[in-house]
Amino acid sequence: MTGESTAGRPDDRLPSVLRFTTELVAWVATPWALAGHSWLLAALSVVVLIGLPTCFSTPGDKAKVIVAVPGWVTILLVLLQLVAAVVSSWIAWPAWAAIVVSVLAAATVVTERQRWRWLAVRRL
Repeated sequence: MTGESTAGRPDDRLPSVLRFTTELVAWVATPWALAGHSWLLAALSVVVLIGLPTCFSTPGDKAKVIVAVPGWVTILLVLLQLVAAVVSSWIAWPAWAAIVVSVLAAATVVTERQRWRWLAVRRL
């Protein structure tokens, strides 16, 4: 196999682990960063960061699709998670932790490139 599954979707085991880890950071750091400003914004951030990618996905990228969207929407949702993780970690946590999150997000971007190329051409 040349790095692709039988359905043409790139093999993304490592990118999936990095992506999910970064998502977890976003789910924790974003409400943490917003809690001092508004508990409502903090709660809303969790709903947005978890709810949007759960509801909207590209057919062929996930086993179960609730609302089908083109690949570029899925890419934007991943970028939203990455930006939320990095920005929120710099606001809420000490610099050493924010540096680790920034490196994790950068590694996620690098490893996601093949999947993003595949998603970019996916239409409904």
